[in-house]
Amino acid sequence: MATAKQYIPGGVNSPARSWAAVGGDPIFIAKGAGSRVWDADGNEYIDYVCSWGPMILGHAHPDVIAAVQAAAARGTSFGAPTEAENELAKMVSDSFDSVDLVRFVSSGTEAAMSALRLARAFTDRDKIVKFQGGYHGHADALLVAAGSGAMAHGVPDSAGVTASFAKDTLIAQFNDLDSVEAHFAAYPDQIACVIAEPIAGNMGVVPPQPGFLEGLREITSRYRSLLIFDEVITGYRVRYGGAQHLYQVTPDLTCLGKIIGGGMPVGAYGGRREIMEKVSPLGPMYQAGTLSGNPVAMAAGTKTLALLQTPGLYDELESKAARLAEGLQDAFAEAEVPLRVNRVGSMMTLFFNPGEVTGWPSVSASDREGFGRFFHRMLDEGVYLPPSPFEAMFVSAAHTDADIDATVDAAAKALR
Repeated sequence: MATAKQYIPGGVNSPARSWAAVGGDPIFIAKGAGSRVWDADGNEYIDYVCSWGPMILGHAHPDVIAAVQAAAARGTSFGAPTEAENELAKMVSDSFDSVDLVRFVSSGTEAAMSALRLARAFTDRDKIVKFQGGYHGHADALLVAAGSGAMAHGVPDSAGVTASFAKDTLIAQFNDLDSVEAHFAAYPDQIACVIAEPIAGNMGVVPPQPGFLEGLREITSRYRSLLIFDEVITGYRVRYGGAQHLYQVTPDLTCLGKIIGGGMPVGAYGGRREIMEKVSPLGPMYQAGTLSGNPVAMAAGTKTLALLQTPGLYDELESKAARLAEGLQDAFAEAEVPLRVNRVGSMMTLFFNPGEVTGWPSVSASDREGFGRFFHRMLDEGVYLPPSPFEAMFVSAAHTDADIDATVDAAAKALR
């Protein structure tokens, strides 16, 4: 870590890797295979970070690696169209009823940033609504926290973000339709879009309460605003076709990433044809990228999505994740330590909280220090959890029943 800090800010290339939320220095990963990772010192761990979600098939899946190697051998980047882009674009469009056209980018941040710009271009409006605790990448307009007052206006949440960027970002509460209605009542003709993770994942896993997503769809339609689902995490994770397919709510635009790159850097945004035709070169909304649609990333994503169509795969993921969540809940109950496990499909969060967790106010009431102690004890037992109390952990197709049993046993030991 000392060497890394000489050349990289804080020694990490993303703050989530710094372990600031749990204390100590991060382990440096040397390799991964299946459900396991090994650090630079040779220690082995059962991995539930899964690269923050993309490794749904496990690390170094042989078919994905073969696809990457074959693509790389043909050339790693051309800055020109390839058939690989067409193939993955068709797979994405076919699996999302809401996506007629899709544009590939290189990260989830780019996808969300571009989707917001497109919403503004299509509606000719400036303001957006996001939810407190929701993270959609590090674009300026999205690095905004809630201000004071019943109808929260955005205030900059990062140095370098100007007040002029923040002023058009309105903050609502996840699972609270009244907070959304209040903004539209105040600005009925000025809100371009509402952007939401259909299942919150960046404040920990917080499922939508019944009627919430349907309510967002109704409100945005009534005010002729767009609904953007950020499915960078949930897309292909909770179901093939994403959370919108699981909950049967259709957004206007969808942001994707992570799994559609099979572990390679990738993002995408897509939606109805009439909206996407506003994107350059067809329309006036400019967005470009030299590495967008990178052929190696396209190959990894295409192979991953093909493998995800294996019959029974999502049922197996659901069964494994449910078994893990129940086992952990029982271990905590036996140790008399308050715990709330929020889970949808193969993503879950362990909230050190005795009550229901439905949004940022209840999320933020969780015991952060308690989680930090548990994280380090689990690491000592050979289990690598996300190094934050407010992130999702992920189960992959490579996790076995033996892995789950070992994880539950490790938790019981860690709680003693």
